[in-house]
Amino acid sequence: MKRREVISLLGGAAAWPLAARAQQPTMPVIGFLDPTSRDTYAPYLVPFRSGLEEAGFVEGRNVAIEFRWGDDRYDQLPALAHDLVRRNVRLIVATGITAASAVKSATTSIPLVFHTGGDPVRFGLVASLNRPGGNVTGVVSLGKILVVKQFELLHELAPNSEAFGFLINPRNAVAELDINDARAAASALRQRLILFNAGTEGEIDEAVAAAAKMRVGALLIQVDPYLQARRNQLVALTTRYRIPAIHYYRDFAVAGGLMSYGANLRDAFRLVGNYAGRILKGEQPADLPVQQSAKLELAVNLKTARALGLDMPTSILLRADEVIE
Repeated sequence: MKRREVISLLGGAAAWPLAARAQQPTMPVIGFLDPTSRDTYAPYLVPFRSGLEEAGFVEGRNVAIEFRWGDDRYDQLPALAHDLVRRNVRLIVATGITAASAVKSATTSIPLVFHTGGDPVRFGLVASLNRPGGNVTGVVSLGKILVVKQFELLHELAPNSEAFGFLINPRNAVAELDINDARAAASALRQRLILFNAGTEGEIDEAVAAAAKMRVGALLIQVDPYLQARRNQLVALTTRYRIPAIHYYRDFAVAGGLMSYGANLRDAFRLVGNYAGRILKGEQPADLPVQQSAKLELAVNLKTARALGLDMPTSILLRADEVIE
């Protein structure tokens, strides 16, 4: 073989790895937007990744995830959503109505998979549950429509109460709609409803203290990511002031709150992860009906009931999925 041919052959061989690398597909990137913090949602990232794996995607192997955390500042969500859009991620996962609305306002082309406890049709995220349309689909955990059941549980616990309290985060985009739902639910039980606004740590202190001063018989806590993140503070305050309280999230009862009644969020985030993986594989959001996570769970903390001097009704204990001693 001539020297020129040898050099040409070696040069071509050296270029093979470079060409092969250039032809490898770029790893898709999922954007993940949440109003709270990584610490708050860490337990739900495990089932989210499990759902992705069901669809054939493993983080670090064939998919990457870029997280954007609002750190409890809802006003930062639009900027964080636009940042993910500029990053040109393949799809965006958003938790809660406020975060999902920020993403929907930022893009009409990048697929959006949401998780929310509210009605996504009512709040303008999708055209309908069966035919969401556009670039949006997701999972709903039925949080808002459980307000009636939560008030009924409180009424069983405190039937002689003169008033119920409703603790809300006014920074939540759907606060007014939640208030209307709570008023209707309380009215059906012929209970007076007192509203308490709390969107910061200090406001939570003031709100629960005010609820105690006004002698509310029980307190319902709004389905809200920030209030969920402040569950330890809420548990400490409602215990100190001896106010029976119910929350949507099981973590509230596990942390020492009296009761929780709501969807199984781990199941919901597994479904979100599965939808994200299916979209990465080529399915269109408009063709994927909004799923409803129908696994509901009632958790009761008997230790807290004793600390509050309450006799938990047998009717509630018999329906409980989990009784914490």
